[in-house]
Amino acid sequence: MEIKVVGSGCANCKNLLKKTQDAVAELRIDAQIIYVTDMQDIIATGILQTPGLMINGKIKSTGRVPSVKEIIELIKGA
Repeated sequence: MEIKVVGSGCANCKNLLKKTQDAVAELRIDAQIIYVTDMQDIIATGILQTPGLMINGKIKSTGRVPSVKEIIELIKGA
């Protein structure tokens, strides 16, 4: 499973990265978490509002920081 946290490096983006790491640890799954901060790479994802969360190439959340519980549900649904 590939999970991308997309953002410029702001506090919200780092918060989403931490919550995503916590969710993956809680689920005990094998997932590659990629933190995308390069502006060209962010544009290439199609995410217009950061922070953004992508799971297996699909945009799951933009412009907000979901809770760990919500991230777990997004991962389970992927």
